[in-house]
Amino acid sequence: MTGKTVTRADLSEAVYQKVGLSRTESAELVERVLAEICDCLAAGETVKLSSFGSFIVRDKGERIGRNPKTGIEVPIDPRRVMVFKPSNVLKARINGETVPSED
Repeated sequence: MTGKTVTRADLSEAVYQKVGLSRTESAELVERVLAEICDCLAAGETVKLSSFGSFIVRDKGERIGRNPKTGIEVPIDPRRVMVFKPSNVLKARINGETVPSED
């Protein structure tokens, strides 16, 4: 079962249809929300959206990896990664279960 990919344009159209802003205002609103989320994550902050989930930035240390083709060990530089942790409400919705209340 493959799902449709939701794009910025799809989000803007949904805001236009459901909120009643103009298409231009809807697109600007979506862009501003996404920009704010990106700015917070780039600053190392956690972004928590109630009943949806949390975007968390984690620091990964340097480690030794291995080239699977040659078997040669290669150092992997330290880096920051972003992970998404879905809320229990989102997990339940995805699985078609009754949505628990989230505090």
